[in-house]
Amino acid sequence: MRGNKVKTALGAIAILALSACGSDAADTTENGGKSQISERYVKAILGIGEHEAGYIDAYYGPEAWADDVKNNKKSLTELKKEVASLQKLVEETAPTAKSKIEKKRFIFLTKQLIAADARIRMLEGEKFSFDEETRLLFDAVAPKVTKEELEAALTKLEDIVEGDGPLRERYLAFTQQYNIPADKLDAVFDAAIQACKTKTAEHLDLPQNESFTTEFVTDKPWSGYNWYQGGANSLIQVNTDLPSPMSAAVNLGCHEGYPGHHVYNAMLEQKLVNERGWTEYSVYPLYSPQSFIAEGTASYGRFMAFPGNEQNEFEKAVLYPLAGLNPAKGDKYRDTLAALKGLSYARIEGARRYLDGDLTREETIEWLARYNLISRERAEQSLDFIETYRGYVINYTLGADLSKAYVDKHGGNDHSARWDAYEKLLSEPFTASMMKD
Repeated sequence: MRGNKVKTALGAIAILALSACGSDAADTTENGGKSQISERYVKAILGIGEHEAGYIDAYYGPEAWADDVKNNKKSLTELKKEVASLQKLVEETAPTAKSKIEKKRFIFLTKQLIAADARIRMLEGEKFSFDEETRLLFDAVAPKVTKEELEAALTKLEDIVEGDGPLRERYLAFTQQYNIPADKLDAVFDAAIQACKTKTAEHLDLPQNESFTTEFVTDKPWSGYNWYQGGANSLIQVNTDLPSPMSAAVNLGCHEGYPGHHVYNAMLEQKLVNERGWTEYSVYPLYSPQSFIAEGTASYGRFMAFPGNEQNEFEKAVLYPLAGLNPAKGDKYRDTLAALKGLSYARIEGARRYLDGDLTREETIEWLARYNLISRERAEQSLDFIETYRGYVINYTLGADLSKAYVDKHGGNDHSARWDAYEKLLSEPFTASMMKD
């Protein structure tokens, strides 16, 4: 992996070798033999990964299973048949679930297999509309937003963004004052991630020996990425192609680290794989309903860790000085960023129109730059992400909104209860449609 600086955190931990669990609730007898749904599911997902680089976001299950898949590579046609067989078996086995969480397990598996089938069909060349693709892959469809609604949101920002000239130029000029100098990135991100961890640890029992490594990289279509290694260990990469604004430190620290991706993956490993023996969670297919929960909870994580105005106060007190920036306009910076809420679905709508063929590439770059108030360079990077990951783009904004709705519904205004609700999203089987219960 490319990178110019590597920093080790608390230390490494050996990746666990997990075996199939014979007493697994999903291991049932069919025609006199064990079906072992977990093992078959993992191997099917790994098999798809043999046909698409990047499909497997994480795997820390038995090496023997991965070796078997590589040594006995199946065609897409064979994998499609295997997925269909698993769908039938899951449907037949689901009634044996006795507890609520076991029932959720089978619903989750059903949704994951629907996504696996759709991904195989896409690899075979089948085309879906944007909304159908996201429904199949992520169990969710994002609401549409009109150009008129976005223009109205821009109008509301006219009196909020200071300076002279066109709105986007004013916004860029104002926010550029709060870019973190390149030589300060290390210190600022370290402090932000540590604060995110401290806040999270006050409410969640983090797995023992959890750790992460931070790496600064370039030439990526994303701003940050968590590569989960297993054993409660992650590699967190931060893309430095473009300047990092002050807000990115806490946002990425919470999203990629605490209580976001790092904690999500570590909790699933501890609670579902290690404690329950649900080995299917040892593989994480990127294009699946699991990503909706992963990205949604990660995007909402900073609001859990820093409720109210706490993020702004922490940035002014700690991060601004570390970055060598003046915190005097910190409140104005916060208010300006908050005012962009009306534009939050602009990127999704741009992606929908581009991938459905309603906008050209150049028109999409202009759309993203105008309605996200970003530079052309950042709009091009955003479009690179859309071209690479397609409908995945819905998982951030819509995922965060549904995570908030779930926490609001089950936690109300009680801070402790809100964390209890958030922890359930991190450590139990969930998909987008399941969050509505």
